[in-house]
Amino acid sequence: MTDPAPDAPSVSSRTPLTTAIFGIGVAVSSLLFLFGAWERRWIADDGLIVLRTVRNLLAGNGPVFNAGERVETNTSTIWTYLVYAGSWLSEARIEYVVLTIALVLSTAAIAIAMIGTYALRARERIVGPGPNFPRTGAKRIFLPAGVLVYIAVPPARDFATSGLETCLVIFWIATLWLLMVRWATRDIGEAARERSLRSDQAKLLFLSFWAGLGPLVRPELVILSGLALAMIFLAPQTWPSRFLVFVFAGAVPVAYQIWRMGYYGLPYPNTAVAKDAGGAKWAQGLDYLWNLLGPYMLWLPLLLLLVGAVVTTGTPRKVQLPKTLGGAQRALRSPTAVLVFVLLAGVLQLVYAVRVGGDFMHGRTLLPALFTLLLPISVLPLTAPATKSDTRGVVLLCAGAFVWVVTVIWAFFAANTTGMPEGSIVGRSGIVDERAFYALNTGHAHPILASDYLDYPRMRAMVEAIDNTPDGGLLLPSSQFTYWDVVPPPLPIPPGGAGHTVYFLNLGMTSMNVGLDVRVIDQMGLAYPLASHTERLDNGRIGHDKNLFPDWVVADLGMVGEHPYLPWYMDEDWNTEARVALSCPDTQELIASYRAPLTKDLFIRNIKRSLFYAGYRFDRVPKYEIQRCGLEEPVLQADN
Repeated sequence: MTDPAPDAPSVSSRTPLTTAIFGIGVAVSSLLFLFGAWERRWIADDGLIVLRTVRNLLAGNGPVFNAGERVETNTSTIWTYLVYAGSWLSEARIEYVVLTIALVLSTAAIAIAMIGTYALRARERIVGPGPNFPRTGAKRIFLPAGVLVYIAVPPARDFATSGLETCLVIFWIATLWLLMVRWATRDIGEAARERSLRSDQAKLLFLSFWAGLGPLVRPELVILSGLALAMIFLAPQTWPSRFLVFVFAGAVPVAYQIWRMGYYGLPYPNTAVAKDAGGAKWAQGLDYLWNLLGPYMLWLPLLLLLVGAVVTTGTPRKVQLPKTLGGAQRALRSPTAVLVFVLLAGVLQLVYAVRVGGDFMHGRTLLPALFTLLLPISVLPLTAPATKSDTRGVVLLCAGAFVWVVTVIWAFFAANTTGMPEGSIVGRSGIVDERAFYALNTGHAHPILASDYLDYPRMRAMVEAIDNTPDGGLLLPSSQFTYWDVVPPPLPIPPGGAGHTVYFLNLGMTSMNVGLDVRVIDQMGLAYPLASHTERLDNGRIGHDKNLFPDWVVADLGMVGEHPYLPWYMDEDWNTEARVALSCPDTQELIASYRAPLTKDLFIRNIKRSLFYAGYRFDRVPKYEIQRCGLEEPVLQADN
């Protein structure tokens, strides 16, 4: 897409017929996604993790997973507080609040994406038979294209209602796209009047504010936020305006970042520590990419739409800018720059997702990149030839129509394709069809309520074990799914019992089926910093490549660490070594950062030491950790 010659007239392809057809396309596409999301409605185990934090917020315990432990287990800050606000205002069951918000945001994202693309492409100058003759009366229609590709991919409909933040992510991206298009295509000359000037400034500041929210929607969206804000800041404007852009963009994320570092003791969510989000697993990431591209032949519509984008692109309307502004600055506020921005952002998101190894859920972490890359061609314009002799116009129309028809046919078959025929089984790749997995293992086609997950193996046995041990204790999953091993607390038992702790990987279903007085932690470390700060296992399953031995938990919680109270598979000497290893000064400081009462001094220390805590790692084998920390080795039974 190139800017027109200075003397080319500006022609818009918007007509009542064009607008009507486009409106029908938006309605149909949005309803298709709404229907598809509803047909595949569910809430994942990981989605239920968010709801535990919401429950604690509603109960007045703060934004924590377990009362008394300041651990940020949710990757998306805004998603957590959005669900909290909806639950507090409606007083409805949290699962239904999540389902409603997810459906609304997912459907709105499709409509907003199409409106943004229409706003950009409807301003193109339609070139006639000759190179210098724009067609002022050309008939043009805009048909859904890229959005149909996104809707057709089954994971897109799966994660529209999964309880995870995917719906919020694509809504934020779509809105940023629309705002950037409006900003880039608004004629500066229209702002000559004082009222228009104030309106333009207000829209600029709202765009800056919205772009700044990216890292709070999901940390890796800093890619889009950074690129968008760089364009906005460097575009033609006064220095006071640039200062306001900086303030509006940074006010919320910077304030939250300071609070996060002081409150949680980390510069980013604990989930990033647990999954080592800065690590690289390129081979696994490429397998994950093909796991999405291959089964649906997703590469086919992407190539076709790339061709369609080229053959249907006209010339954008000229944007009048003051002649005193530099050429580089003028280029930043143009339709071409916005296109480059969104395509570059999509590619960078894709590269990042592949670099970290993708995810264990089929397609999930690639959806934002796919959605972003499809934005410029979310609708496809088809232009009727000016005359029967307009050979070029006929060829372009036929090519565009062919691309659209094939895309629609592909979308029909892709939407009804099972991408992972055995996706409910965890294979060598570690990737599963998460929705199919939980539908199969819970026996519910649409597991939405936490109670639906009571039919998942071990869950009912866990609830029974808690009811049968009023003194409290540590619940460990046994090799049999019908009971749990319970390590008892030491005597004397306080009135009302010593409380229960459940140590299990599936945090969501576990934590949502017990009271807030039951501590729920996991060996991977999403809710348990002791596990998240161990080293990543080289050959571990993606997204699950940390595994803390239960001996650490027995020692950490002060449970009885000897037989016959320990399960048969645990060693008393390991428990003794773990107790000594936990006395490492740096480990004790880490524990205090999230468990000690939050005072002003601790808040300040957490801010200063947050980067150290984020990078701190210890050995999950107690004996080696004792050596690493230079502690005195204990006398063990094996030595006697």
